[in-house]
Amino acid sequence: MATQTQQPVGTLYNALTAGSKIIGTIIADSDIRIDGTVEGDLQCSGKVIIGEKGFLKGTVDCQNAEVMGKLDGKIEVKQTLALRSTSNLQGEVHTQTLIVEPNAVFNGTCSMRQKEASTTSVRK
Repeated sequence: MATQTQQPVGTLYNALTAGSKIIGTIIADSDIRIDGTVEGDLQCSGKVIIGEKGFLKGTVDCQNAEVMGKLDGKIEVKQTLALRSTSNLQGEVHTQTLIVEPNAVFNGTCSMRQKEASTTSVRK
């Protein structure tokens, strides 16, 4: 007889609400949304979302990121960084894919790397 496994509804994520402020280092194993203020470093194994009222001053290291608020510092994104129309990013960006919507503000430097090459053999 086969058994059925229940999948959890929704996705777990961390959140810092508007009006909240953290000074220091945040380490998150799952996605995180920032609608408050962070002064320090953020290391995330998932996706970082900085909401329209969110502000982060420091260094971010994550898999994916979506910025709608303000980021002042350095961001290292292993896959895709999306700067939405309300975003304001001042600083240094390292990412594989960069999406910039019209009216987004980006002042700084950007370094993009290509996807890792596959290990398939080349025919001669």
